[in-house]
Amino acid sequence: MTRFILADLRRLWAGSLVVVLLIAFATALGVAVTLQERALRLGSARAADRFDLVVGAPGSETQLLLSSVFLQPSPLPLMPGDVLAKLAADPRVSWAAPIGFGDSFSGYPIVGTSTALTANLSALAEGRVFSKAGEAVAGAAVTLPLGYEVKPAHGLATLGGETHTELAYRVTGRMAPTGTSWDRAILVPIQSVWNLHGMAAHEDDHDRAAEAGGAHHAEDPGHDDHADGHEHAHVDPDAPLDEHWTAKTPGLPAILVKPKTIADAYKLRQDYRSNGTLAVFPGEVLTNLYATLGDAKRVLSAVAAGAQILVAAAVLMVTVMHIGQRRRQIGALRAFGAPQSAVLMVVWLELFILIALGIAFGFAIGYGAATMLSMMLSGESGIVLPVGFIRDDLKSLAVIAVFSAILALAPALLAYRQSPAAALRA
Repeated sequence: MTRFILADLRRLWAGSLVVVLLIAFATALGVAVTLQERALRLGSARAADRFDLVVGAPGSETQLLLSSVFLQPSPLPLMPGDVLAKLAADPRVSWAAPIGFGDSFSGYPIVGTSTALTANLSALAEGRVFSKAGEAVAGAAVTLPLGYEVKPAHGLATLGGETHTELAYRVTGRMAPTGTSWDRAILVPIQSVWNLHGMAAHEDDHDRAAEAGGAHHAEDPGHDDHADGHEHAHVDPDAPLDEHWTAKTPGLPAILVKPKTIADAYKLRQDYRSNGTLAVFPGEVLTNLYATLGDAKRVLSAVAAGAQILVAAAVLMVTVMHIGQRRRQIGALRAFGAPQSAVLMVVWLELFILIALGIAFGFAIGYGAATMLSMMLSGESGIVLPVGFIRDDLKSLAVIAVFSAILALAPALLAYRQSPAAALRA
C-alpha cells in the first residue's frame, strides 16, 4: 500500500505540490501572527522589567513609557528639577537617575543620565563608567570602539540635525547586553547635555529651560538653538562630574527610580502622581498596550482563519474532482480484489499526507518569517524579541491534525461508496 501511495503521489506531483503550498502558506500566516505577537509581548515585558518606576511631568503615560524605557524619540513636557533632588534624598529610594534626550550619533540616541543608571542598568563588558563631562558609555549594540570620539547631532542627523562642535564625547566603557533599547544608546553625563544646550545647573529659571526644550528637545529634529537666541555653551571635556542634585537643577523629562521595597514603590507612585508629576509602573502601562495589541492580533487571526477555511474548501473541492477523475483507477483496484477498506485507506492517506506536509511546511515558514521580522525589529529597537513555540502550540497542532484527518475523510468516503462496475463504465 505504501509503495502504491508514493507512486501515485509521484505521478501526480504537480497537483500535489500545489495543494501542499496552498496549505503551507495559509498555515504560515496564522503561525507567524501568533509567534510575532508573543515575541513582542515577551520582549517588551523583559525590557520593562529592568525599570521599576518612572517619574515624569503630567501627560501621556504611554508616551512617558515609550520615551524613557524604549527610547522612542518624542517631545515630553518637563517637570521641575527639584523632583530629582527629593527622590535622591528619599529614604525609600535605592537610586534615582535623570534622563534627557534629543541628541544622536550615527542613528544611536544619546541619553544624558547619571552614574547611578550606568552602574545599575548593566555590568560593564569593558572599560569604565564615565567620570568626566566629555566621557560616554556605549550600549552593547553600539558598534564604536573604546576611545572613539562621538560628536553629537541635535535631534536626528538624518533629518538635518545640527552637529554640536562644542563637545565630543570619548567612549570609555561598554555595557553588557541587556536585551533592551538601551543596548543601542550612548550614555553621557546629563550635566554635559544641560551645559551643551545652555541649561547650566545653577539656572533657576525653569520657564526658560522649558522654552528651550530642555534635555529632551521638544522641538522638531534639526531645530537650531541659535535661532531662539540660546547660544550653545562650550563644555570642558575634563570637567569632573557633580551629581549633587539641588532645587536649582534644570527641568527634566523623566527620572528612572529604583525603590527599595515593593511597598515603597507603591507609596512613591502614589506620592508622585500629583503636584505636577506623574509616576507610572512600566508593567501597568504595558498591560494597556497589550490590550491594543491583542485586538490587532484577533483581527489578524480572523484573517488567517478565513484564509485557512478558504484553502480547506479549495483543497476539498480539488480532491473531490480528483477522485471523480480517478474513478476508473479505483474501479480497477476493486475489480482486482482490493477491499473497500483498502480503497478508503489509500485515498485517505494520500490526502492526509498532503495536508500534513502542508501544515509542517506552514509551521516552518511561519517560524522563519516571525524570526526574520523579530531580527529586523530587534536591530532597529535593540529589544530582543524571542520567537519560539510553547506547549499550547502543540495543542493547536493536534487540533489542526484532527481537523485535517476529518477533512481528508470526506473524499475517501466518496471513493469508498463507488461500485466497481459503475467506476469501470465511467
